[in-house]
Amino acid sequence: MKITLAFVLFLQLLISIGCALDRSQFPQSFLFGTATSSYQIEGAYLEGNKSLSNWDVFTHIPGKIKDGSNGDVADDHYHHYMEDVELMHYLGVNSYRFSISWSRVLPRGRFGEVNSGGIEFYNKLINALLIKGIQPFVTLNHFDMPQELEDRYGSWLNSQIQQDFGYFAEVCFKAFGDRVKYWSTFNEPNIIVPYGYLFGGCPPSRCSYPFGDCQSGDSTLEPYIAAHNMILSHATAAEIYKKKYQVKQGGKIGIVMSSTWYEPLRDTLTDNLAVQRALAFDTAWFLDPIFYGEYPPEMRQILGSRLPMFSVEDKKKLGNKLDFIGVNHYSTLYVKDCMLSQCESSTSFGEASVYITGEKDGHPIGDPTAMPSFYVVPYGMEKILMYFKDRYNNTPMFITENGYAQASNPNVSKRDLLNDAGRIEYLKSYLTSLNLAMRHGADVRGYFVWSLIDNFEWLYGYTMRFGIYYVDYKTLERTPKHSAMWYRQFLAREKTHRKVLSSPVAGTYHFS
Repeated sequence: MKITLAFVLFLQLLISIGCALDRSQFPQSFLFGTATSSYQIEGAYLEGNKSLSNWDVFTHIPGKIKDGSNGDVADDHYHHYMEDVELMHYLGVNSYRFSISWSRVLPRGRFGEVNSGGIEFYNKLINALLIKGIQPFVTLNHFDMPQELEDRYGSWLNSQIQQDFGYFAEVCFKAFGDRVKYWSTFNEPNIIVPYGYLFGGCPPSRCSYPFGDCQSGDSTLEPYIAAHNMILSHATAAEIYKKKYQVKQGGKIGIVMSSTWYEPLRDTLTDNLAVQRALAFDTAWFLDPIFYGEYPPEMRQILGSRLPMFSVEDKKKLGNKLDFIGVNHYSTLYVKDCMLSQCESSTSFGEASVYITGEKDGHPIGDPTAMPSFYVVPYGMEKILMYFKDRYNNTPMFITENGYAQASNPNVSKRDLLNDAGRIEYLKSYLTSLNLAMRHGADVRGYFVWSLIDNFEWLYGYTMRFGIYYVDYKTLERTPKHSAMWYRQFLAREKTHRKVLSSPVAGTYHFS
């Protein structure tokens, strides 16, 4: 059979179409969703008997937030949750990742009563999601916590917090676990600790020279104490869930990590070793104890006795491990060794002695975004997933956050913010890299865009927008950006695969 040029071109077109990424190239059970957090969107900061959280207090201190704003109202999701569920339903997502405000459910921690108003709010949200076929994916702690626990005993610096966190977790398991099948104990503990206790830029703003300028704190000790209590708080909650609720409720529990990938600045042994130290002082700091009962050897070698030890009882509790790792991945950065070579400054985790930068010889590692240190480097997604796959026995993973930052100021028009072509290209390229990691064996089971709606972006206030829906902060009107329409089309697109099969007769083809 003679193959014409037109047929060859047609065949190439079919192959190229088949290679284009779409929803059908992920498992049918794969979770596709959007993500938010309580403080960033809920508002209603003193409604429904909620107490002040640490971020409520922190954001009201002059000079702490870039634009002087706070989350008192934010997106007012507390009153607009039904509208926001409709936004998700319109997209066609099958899951929604959100966090529960500790101070809304337990205004005084274990020292007070369970707040029925807080339970009612989250019950209504969860039920509304399920009616629309959207699975709740719940984070217990996404930075905010009752200020009373800080005032009473110093929160993460005191082992009492383990009991408090376990109590909070069990209240949530009892109240919502019959409908929630995915639980995360913490969002980014590897951000909470360094920014709260090493550099001091976030609550409780504790640090010491030369790492930061705070009124109190010790950057050489307190980060490791806080992290130790956070790890054991995770273990406490996981133990409660696995022993008392998991079999009956049929859910899973994990932890969510900030997961930057690092590349050596120079192709040298020292910079490659620096990459391993950066990863150790970042994600492995928290995950190694959960999986192996010990801190990373790179940390122990440098910190010695300043790094706490796990008791026999601690290790037994840690043995409950977790069911999945949540991966918040946005960017990739360069790392340079500062142990054997002098660095102009040392920006790293703790005392890893590495210099972290987004530039090499004056060139950025990828296209910059509005968020400092967030560059568009799609291959980093595959690399961080393969790192977790290899280090943690291919424990199931979810991409719990991935998103693109737009600058927002009075000079940027709504029209420009809605036309977010950069975000669309970002999402396409990172999803492609994710799919490649899965083809190479990484057990990834879901992907959540950060974020559903523009919101309060922590230290940056409202100067930055990550949402695929635009929010007018004066009227609270939500408007889909172009990226929301792209995501909707991506999720709706189930292509009919046409496999090109070679027949036993040379030059003939069948399409099935």
